[in-house]
Amino acid sequence: MSSDNIFESSNQESDSGNDSSERKLGYGAAVVETMAQIMREDESVFLAGEDVGAHGGVFGYFRGLQPEFGDDRVVDTPIAEQAIIGLGIGAAVQGLRPVVDLMFMDFICVAMDQIVNQAAKLKYMFGGGAKLPLTITTAGGAGLSAAAQHSQSLEAMLCHIPGLKVVMPSDAYEVKGLLTSCIREDNPTVFIINKRKLADTCHVPEELFEIPLGEGRVVREGSDVTVVAIGRMVDEAKEAAETLSNEGIDCELINPRTVQPLDIDLVVESVSKTGHLVIVHEAVRFGGIGAEIAAQVQEQAFDYLDAPIGRVAAPFSPIPFSPVLEKQYIPDAERIVAGIKNLF
Repeated sequence: MSSDNIFESSNQESDSGNDSSERKLGYGAAVVETMAQIMREDESVFLAGEDVGAHGGVFGYFRGLQPEFGDDRVVDTPIAEQAIIGLGIGAAVQGLRPVVDLMFMDFICVAMDQIVNQAAKLKYMFGGGAKLPLTITTAGGAGLSAAAQHSQSLEAMLCHIPGLKVVMPSDAYEVKGLLTSCIREDNPTVFIINKRKLADTCHVPEELFEIPLGEGRVVREGSDVTVVAIGRMVDEAKEAAETLSNEGIDCELINPRTVQPLDIDLVVESVSKTGHLVIVHEAVRFGGIGAEIAAQVQEQAFDYLDAPIGRVAAPFSPIPFSPVLEKQYIPDAERIVAGIKNLF
């Protein structure tokens, strides 16, 4: 998807509990609107990253910020991911609120020492005396034939690191509410934008608002099976739930919104009602966040489970370039339906 069409409407709309007649905004457009509003509100907020200024970022969701705020607050950096994160850490410790962009989620691997051993550790190592209001934005997920080095979902790696908060909005409403919370947060956050969602629209309030980090949402109430879906997989799980409702299986769909911290209490409460659980994420199944959710649920709600916990995720393979193969690789509604039926 080129940066030219992220502000255009698509056929996909979200229902984040809002009146469909209200103002709608695209997922990508919500990023730039939130950034502009919060930068006007707080002069300590600035943006830095590769091509974020003149080009508005690789997907255009920072477009228009540099003309308004200047190149001292919207900073084009060299191609040096470790340096970009290091810049953000230093600025945050000195009292600013940097938002630093890593383009593709795959590129966090280049900066892992700064993220894991510096950003995540400094507050702890200073006995709580250091604040680190750093927001790392990055684009994750497959579906654009960007191949194995530009399509990964690596949230499980980040969730394993104490000191980081990891956010995965599923629609434009969550983009605005969660990004606002991340930038106002005094601890390092990783805000994962999904590339396939950029043009999808839903109701988004014009004013800034916060969605608390670590607070999930029941997207759809049901009685037969709990489905926990991460990020873009919420859309696929909605479609699967509608299909199964016609076959007499009533799905309760939960969107965690943030995967670290994880609203496990919401999941356990649902499983205690339905007795069944399926977890859906785009990342590789082995070692994915679904395994952690499954482990915590069996620790806290084992007596309520009427069947083994199911997982629907990507196979243990690099992501193929071929559109045909990539489509088979990414979980979809059909595979979710099959995964849920396996429990009954």
